[in-house]
Amino acid sequence: MTIVGQQAPEWEAAAYVKGENKTVSSKDYEGQWYVLYWYPADFTFICPTEIREFEELQEDFADDGVAVIGCSTDSFFSHKNWFEDGETFEEGITHPVLADTNHSVSKAFGVYEEENGIAFRATVVVNPEGRIKSLSVNDIDRDEAGVGRSAKEVLRTVQALQSGGLCGAEWEPGAEFVETD
Repeated sequence: MTIVGQQAPEWEAAAYVKGENKTVSSKDYEGQWYVLYWYPADFTFICPTEIREFEELQEDFADDGVAVIGCSTDSFFSHKNWFEDGETFEEGITHPVLADTNHSVSKAFGVYEEENGIAFRATVVVNPEGRIKSLSVNDIDRDEAGVGRSAKEVLRTVQALQSGGLCGAEWEPGAEFVETD
């Protein structure tokens, strides 16, 4: 059973927010669109490519009224050490990144991978009414190729969901909607 179309669960966790340890919750995003994305672990290889892309697109998401929140099962201190190492994230990370060390947020959304004790690479889009409009999950099998996601595609998906029209593949803002006649 999927959670798409369902009311998003309430959540709360410690988070890395511009270098500070703050509590962030779903209540902070009531009445607005938000994207919650999970990555498996700090100090890895694919994850920073995704985190950097979400960071680079912060202004584009904000222009569409969308908050972006990252999440992994690592601690705030792990996030802080990684985000501020001076090499991996030269420009810094300005969007909140949850430190879901008790796994409550990951489990609430069904993206926790028990075997390895980490979250799958997942993305959830929640609308202002608190309903889950999109869910994408990639496996994290360490013996096979890992696949990162495109933050640009996540942004396009949110824009399409916000448009109110029938949006075909590769639809972009300003493009024609699919006709039903």
